[in-house]
Amino acid sequence: MLEIEVNGTKHRLDVDPAVPLLWVLRDSLGLKGTKFGCGAGLCGACTVHVDGAAVRSCAYSVGQAAGSKITSIEGLGESGDHPVQVAWREVGVPQCGYCQPGMIMAAAAFLKDNPSPSDDDIRQGITNICRCGTYNRIRKAIRGAAEGGKAGR
Repeated sequence: MLEIEVNGTKHRLDVDPAVPLLWVLRDSLGLKGTKFGCGAGLCGACTVHVDGAAVRSCAYSVGQAAGSKITSIEGLGESGDHPVQVAWREVGVPQCGYCQPGMIMAAAAFLKDNPSPSDDDIRQGITNICRCGTYNRIRKAIRGAAEGGKAGR
């Protein structure tokens, strides 16, 4: 039995510790917001926070996560009120939207460590892939969230 805390709720799970955290979130806990992309930790669609740090959950085992505080997109902001979520809506970032939960999670962790990023900081710090290529809107939303929600102005 493993114990993990996800979005403030503790769960005891009878799962193999080697199973990727992504599959435990989606299949065992029913949290479908975290997406499967590449399965190799490259694209970032599966990004969640483990003790506040952005982690690619497809390449991070549930055993590694045991004893940590995990936040998925469902737990980032109640009612979608996290500054990054607000900025995402103000700018209209998503096109297809598939990568957006992971992109938002990566951006939220990034801004904790770099609250006033330049565009170069964002390009280097956010390595998630968006197949639709909405990178200009992503950068605009990240800058807006950093400036306190002025993304759409």
